[in-house]
Amino acid sequence: MDRRPDHELEPRRGQSPRARSEDDFFGLEAGRMSPKAQLTTSLVVIVPVVLAGVLLFAFTNVWWIWFTFFWVVFPAFGLLVRGIAGLSESSTALPAAPNSKERELLEALRREGELTPARAAMETSLTVAEADKMLKELAEGGHLEVRVRGGGIFYALWEPGAGEAGRELE
Repeated sequence: MDRRPDHELEPRRGQSPRARSEDDFFGLEAGRMSPKAQLTTSLVVIVPVVLAGVLLFAFTNVWWIWFTFFWVVFPAFGLLVRGIAGLSESSTALPAAPNSKERELLEALRREGELTPARAAMETSLTVAEADKMLKELAEGGHLEVRVRGGGIFYALWEPGAGEAGRELE
């Protein structure tokens, strides 16, 4: 198994930490750029180089000079492909709602009527600890009814018209 440190190693004497970065693109940290920024940056480099190459080939006798700066296209092309891939990934992935787990838990409560944290974990994608924490928070906020039966704590949605007599708190 290949183990790598989870932090950057100190640079060697005389070498800046930026010089070793794998995601470095002409001084820009490409790994921290959005896909649109990667795409734009690569096109800003590729378009002038290709345009200059076409002009040199078509209108001058010094077409060979194009090879001296053509090397810039290779990393820019890599950044272009990376930006396109990032855009296609972001367009196909559905954005997760920040409260999707809470919604999932509340739907399970509506479906089942009442839940324990363990049952909530079985009915949703939550762990028992996550379900317990969320159920407690909802109960403390007054959103859920807490029922104690046989030494177990059950959480349920408030029933309309229910009296105050059957409600117990932790």
